[in-house]
Amino acid sequence: MSDNEPADLHAFHELELLVRNLGEELSTFRRRALAAESQLKDAGHDVPASGVAEGGGRGDLAVENRELRRRVEHAEERVRQLMDRVRFLRQQIQLTTGVPAGRS
Repeated sequence: MSDNEPADLHAFHELELLVRNLGEELSTFRRRALAAESQLKDAGHDVPASGVAEGGGRGDLAVENRELRRRVEHAEERVRQLMDRVRFLRQQIQLTTGVPAGRS
């Protein structure tokens, strides 16, 4: 990145990287939640839509699954907020430079 690029463009690239990393983290949480549900099903426990196991025995997995779902929901909200910020920064770059943000 050259020294004469606007600070906003640098911030945009940094934010874009953060959003990408957050998306990857979200995917990891989803995989872990699905794996926990699969383990519960394989163990013969009913897994209702809420994701909480019935019949006991694997309470720690149910707790972990709830925690993972909460974290995924939080991460999804953060991604939405970051994407809103990315859209805003792209608009600002476009307005100040006259060049579409994706073509810099």
